[in-house]
Order: sequence, then C-alpha cells, then structure tokens
Amino acid sequence: MKATIWHNPKCGTSRNTLAILEARDGVEVRVVEYLKEPPSREKLAQLYRDAGISPREGLRLRGTDAAERGLTEASDDEVLDAMAAEPKLIERPLVETAKGVRLCRPKEKVEEIL
Repeated sequence: MKATIWHNPKCGTSRNTLAILEARDGVEVRVVEYLKEPPSREKLAQLYRDAGISPREGLRLRGTDAAERGLTEASDDEVLDAMAAEPKLIERPLVETAKGVRLCRPKEKVEEIL
C-alpha cells in the first residue's frame, strides 16, 4: 500500500503519525514536507473532500493569525485561497492512501485508512 503524508518535521503529531506509517509492514511512504512543497489549491480541495471535512476543518489555528483574519468564518474558497498562499495555515498531518484521506489529529486516525 502507498501512503502520502503531508508532513511538518517540527510537529510532534506529524512525526508520530509518520512513525506509525513507517512501522507498518507493506506501507510505502511518500513524505511531502508541505511547507517546502505545498499542495496546490486543487489538491487541497480534493484531500478535504476525500477526508469528508471542510477546508475550515483543515485550517490550522494554533500559531497562525487565521482567526484574526476571519478565516474561521470564511467560505471554503476563501480558506483554500489562503492555504494555497500560506501553507502554514494547513493543519497537519494529512495522510492519503487508496482507502481515503485523514487529517491525523490524533495520530491514531491514520489507522482508519491503513
């Protein structure tokens, strides 16, 4: 099974989720450091759609000015535009496999798609 993780190595939850993926037999992991190689706006929309969540549910609040900018009340299009322009607004880690996509907070959510 192939798995892609949109990862931030400075984030403990992201590191722990990556460790779960790497420890699982038969999982080929592709690590994308999304702050260096951000997903496109279209890819973000697809990831959230496949995860069954709205872009606002994938919005990182901690350590950002998202709330002050009104993004917690913004439309999906506005949130996606902001995330595409500033990847630090993307909550992490996102993991995609053939079984689906999960925002892995908590890290154990990754088990749902393995």
